[in-house]
Amino acid sequence: MKQLAAPTTVLAERLLLGASLDNVFFAEILFDALPDVVFFVKDKQARYLLANRTLVTRCGLVDKAALLGRTVSDIFPPSFGTNYLEQDLRVLNTGIDIHDQLELHLYPNRAPGWCVTHKIVLRDRDGGIAGMAGISRDLAMPDKNHPVYKRVAAAARFIHDHYDQQLQISDLAQIADLSVSQLERYFHKIFFLNPRQMIIKTRLDAASVKLAGDDNITEIAVACGYHDHSAFTRQFKATVGMTPRAYRLLLRSR
Repeated sequence: MKQLAAPTTVLAERLLLGASLDNVFFAEILFDALPDVVFFVKDKQARYLLANRTLVTRCGLVDKAALLGRTVSDIFPPSFGTNYLEQDLRVLNTGIDIHDQLELHLYPNRAPGWCVTHKIVLRDRDGGIAGMAGISRDLAMPDKNHPVYKRVAAAARFIHDHYDQQLQISDLAQIADLSVSQLERYFHKIFFLNPRQMIIKTRLDAASVKLAGDDNITEIAVACGYHDHSAFTRQFKATVGMTPRAYRLLLRSR
């Protein structure tokens, strides 16, 4: 099963490259078969035109009809929906695609799950913006059979042991006895993340656990390697979709 993860991702991305609103709808059936990938198409107002079964299930809905014609702010709790809608409208208004955006999603049971998101503009025959399509791929388990796994894993362990410090990619490359470009290439092949994304993920994983406790947010920011409260809040909101304070309230409302 592990061997299918990378080809699946390549297939998903190639289906969307250069897509137009005229030809993207055939992909719905294909994406229905991928339980680790969320897929959707939206119109110029960011309303769902189609979605795969995975997205429907993760939204806690019964069928696709419950999504169609609605925006993320109609589907998700305000703490998530507002941020998701801002992201959608930014893509639709600027025409600038989003690629390899590391995000933490909460499923209907509120269990967190990491994914990498792509959102691309769809254009009509005259080149105007007609809508957008997107995929969010769940992070797969690392490929421990890769010949360079042990060296790259040493750098990953260093991140996990020292996420509270300022980490340099060049230092991680030295630990793995690789060049920076080799480290970044092998990191992505093995962990499906680049080193910077791994640092962000590790820090925010730790922060998510700490937010369940009583430490103040400034203390948590410093403990997770951020210079100050505001830098931590910006990164947390950009990745998780809500502020640390809102996330803490969500945890306490369970």
